[in-house]
Amino acid sequence: MLKNYIKIAFRNLWKKKGYSALNIFGLAIGITCASLILLWVEDELSFDAVVADKQEVYSVPTNQKYDGQWRTFFQATPGPLAAALKTDIPEITKAARLRGADFLFSVGASSVNSAGAFADADLFDIFNLKFIEGNATTAFKEKEGIVITQKIAAILFENPNNILGKTVRIDQQDNFTITGVIENLPQNTTYSFDWLTPFENFTQDKPWTQEYGSNFTETFVRLAPGADYTVVNDKVKGVLPAKTGDEDTQAILQSAANWHLRSDFKNGKVVGGHIEYVQLFSFIALIILLIACINFMNLSTARSEKRANEVGVRKTLGSGKQQLIFQFITEALLTAILAAALSVVVLVLILPGFNALIDKQLTLGITVPSHIISLLAITAICGIVAGLYPAFYLSSFKPIDVLKGNRIQAKGAGFIRKGLVITQFVVSILFIISTIVVYQQVQHVKNRDLGLNKENLIEIPVNGTLIQNSVALQESLKASGMISSTGLSNSNILSAGNNGSGLKWQGGADTENVLVSYRYINDGYLSTAGIELVEGRGFSSVVAHDSTHTIITESFAKLMGTGSAIGKTIDRYGEIYTVIGVTKDYLYGDMYGKSDPVMFYNYPPEAQYLYLKTNPKYTASEILSTVETTLKTYNPGYPFEYRFVDDDFNARFKSEQLVGNLSQIFALLAILISCLGLFGLSAYTAEQRRKEIGVRKVLGSSISGIVGLLSKDFIILVAIAIAIAVPLAWFIMHNWLQGFAYRISINLWVFVVAGLAAIGIALLTVSFQAIKAALANPVKSLRTE
Repeated sequence: MLKNYIKIAFRNLWKKKGYSALNIFGLAIGITCASLILLWVEDELSFDAVVADKQEVYSVPTNQKYDGQWRTFFQATPGPLAAALKTDIPEITKAARLRGADFLFSVGASSVNSAGAFADADLFDIFNLKFIEGNATTAFKEKEGIVITQKIAAILFENPNNILGKTVRIDQQDNFTITGVIENLPQNTTYSFDWLTPFENFTQDKPWTQEYGSNFTETFVRLAPGADYTVVNDKVKGVLPAKTGDEDTQAILQSAANWHLRSDFKNGKVVGGHIEYVQLFSFIALIILLIACINFMNLSTARSEKRANEVGVRKTLGSGKQQLIFQFITEALLTAILAAALSVVVLVLILPGFNALIDKQLTLGITVPSHIISLLAITAICGIVAGLYPAFYLSSFKPIDVLKGNRIQAKGAGFIRKGLVITQFVVSILFIISTIVVYQQVQHVKNRDLGLNKENLIEIPVNGTLIQNSVALQESLKASGMISSTGLSNSNILSAGNNGSGLKWQGGADTENVLVSYRYINDGYLSTAGIELVEGRGFSSVVAHDSTHTIITESFAKLMGTGSAIGKTIDRYGEIYTVIGVTKDYLYGDMYGKSDPVMFYNYPPEAQYLYLKTNPKYTASEILSTVETTLKTYNPGYPFEYRFVDDDFNARFKSEQLVGNLSQIFALLAILISCLGLFGLSAYTAEQRRKEIGVRKVLGSSISGIVGLLSKDFIILVAIAIAIAVPLAWFIMHNWLQGFAYRISINLWVFVVAGLAAIGIALLTVSFQAIKAALANPVKSLRTE
């Protein structure tokens, strides 16, 4: 029986190749979209899978209160905190510090600049790191020991096996002994590193690292199995106040399960993060599948009269309703299977481009059992959902009505079909509006006054002998004519960097609890960064001349009361600085928010970054070639690394741009699938009204009049969809925008454009069938009368 059903299904599909192709193509689009989204969702949900027993592993960010609000800092815990947590709280079995750094590794002629970290030995167990060579017990017994990943081992050694005890040179200064080789960390890991060395290598000769007032490291802990998170978290909150007497600073626990998905905090509590995008795109996958199924339903029911005689004859010959339902479901499942096969081919072709769009390395993994099961489940669901209504609809025809030639119209069928088309266009219009609003929001923030000039600005990490040779290096670069100015800073120009509170100053109210960012710069930094000096003067090129002077931003100056801030003093932990200049506020840290006040110091030895303002007369390749040559002269042995600040700026909108890009793609696909559904309904309508059209033509109706007659009903459907979609889109996007402190207002023209676009698309789709029906020979349609 099943074999016969499959044969009949194949024959029907082959007989109507055009409709079959549209059905298969529409479902394939839906399955492809859903598969891409599910691959992305799988990658997001599998973040930090390297960490075993996530319910026992926690990072320890700190909450600090400023102006009555808690602010959460992930990379800001005191050095002694890890040991105190392990000692004072029995439920904490492991505790470790982690401080990131970049080293140049050299072995003979091989070298690589690599990001890693200073760490405590407990980190091996907390992060569940797998040793290929060596072990966690002995890896950090010697201070000069270093653990590297397989990737670094393969770069440094021709034979990366059995390399324990071998020596690597760090930053062309110190020799370290390889005491372990660990597996490479996956790409989807929140805390990634390619090497680890004992934390003592960082704290040596730095007494400030032993103070509770210095927040400079990340802290991680592992709880005992079965430990109550709530109880332990309450204990952790009490540690810092007990050690410092400061009730406005407290450590908290954040589960490894939340490091990537729930990393947004507000007033000290988790409010969301990437999980919102996972939920959003999972919902979008369901919606895309739904409108693909709707398209199948419309195309199937549009052929109802073509299949009516078949149903009538089969019922007359004894087929029951259940048999007919099973037959039509079989056809739908066969269509879904063919669509799934086509989808796999499409996925293979477009996955590289999709990876480039989302900046991931997803793999199709056809042989992965979970992927096979997911694809089969999607196929089965699509086939059953898409075929269920047509199966019940077609099997409900009465043989006597069919064989008499009466018009077939199941009760409520027309209403359902129109409702399905409205649903499709509601989704399409939602996508169109969302795409426009997301794009506007991102551009709004990008185009705001940053208070600095990111164009033609190159950032180079400071390493090796660059600081010692910085004066000669900068003069040489400027002498080339390709670099107009240079500057040094201890912090990335767009990042939050170092900060603190507890300052005292002349004038203004007592605002010691204000968080202030610190920047250690040289005399050329402000002009190179395009930060405008609005009052006073800049720093001298002779550091000693301004060692007790400072420059502040306007927001800081306002805190110092009325009148000029020039000449006023600021007490930073007993050191007195006199204000000699005031700059405009500039944006850093949160690109959507308002940045904290800044205090600049004339101390270039602390610099971590060199900034170069390039001459636009020269091409990027010419400039980079000259800079690379010059750097190799003054900082030999180090690879040339650079980044354009405007690229760094754009990268900070990665999540929003991902939403925008995917919204564009899904909007186009939703519209395409909706057009297929509308095409099916217009074909059905033309089929139903062919005799009416023939009569009208005989009586003198024009082609344009008939086209307008057939199009009118569909425009009404789209108008209803617009009426539903507009308030729904406004509600969704208004709530989305509330998550941004600096945001746009949704303009009326956005809804007008989306509505007109939907109407235009519908007219183009319907016009094909309408014109085809209007041009048909009335003799053929009236022949049976």
